[in-house]
Amino acid sequence: MSNEFNTSKHKRGNESDPASQVLCERVAQLRKRHDLTLDQLATVSGVSRSMLSQIERGQANPTLAVTYRIAQAFGITIGELVDQPWSFSSIEVVHGEDQNNLYRSDDECQIRTLSPLHMEKNIEFYEIRVAPNARLTSAPHYQGTKELLTVTKGEASVRSGESICKLKQGDSAHYRADLDHVIENPGKKELVCYLIVTNQ
Repeated sequence: MSNEFNTSKHKRGNESDPASQVLCERVAQLRKRHDLTLDQLATVSGVSRSMLSQIERGQANPTLAVTYRIAQAFGITIGELVDQPWSFSSIEVVHGEDQNNLYRSDDECQIRTLSPLHMEKNIEFYEIRVAPNARLTSAPHYQGTKELLTVTKGEASVRSGESICKLKQGDSAHYRADLDHVIENPGKKELVCYLIVTNQ
């Protein structure tokens, strides 16, 4: 028997465990709300695709550890996962000291995500710090992807395809990110900026 779950041959519906019934419905509901495939949720949560599929069909009773990993993937507690939606907290916090939110950190660039990880299929929000004379070069993203960059400290040079613009503190640029694009710090001080990525 797997460490992830206990399978059950009982019928769904009135004969099934009410808590398990709530869980299977909530996982399916949250996954669809966040527009995630089973494969994507498996990657984010660390729970196998087959396990998730059986949970959604009411054919498995996951362990506490598995339930916790699923809840974490959606940025909620276990209690919120198995409870009704209206009991949720209306505030979700991304802690600045959480090292799991560092996408990249080296001498040239630091990228820290500011949006909950489960949201990142729809919108991504980052704090970016670029050292003097360094650059962040990105290959084209999916068709229709755009970025909104706001400079809060220093200066930036942004290139999207063949277009180039210069930004200073307080400036923002909205540009296509489905082309080769570069964020460069041409100044002598650290560049600090906030980046929002949207996917159509």
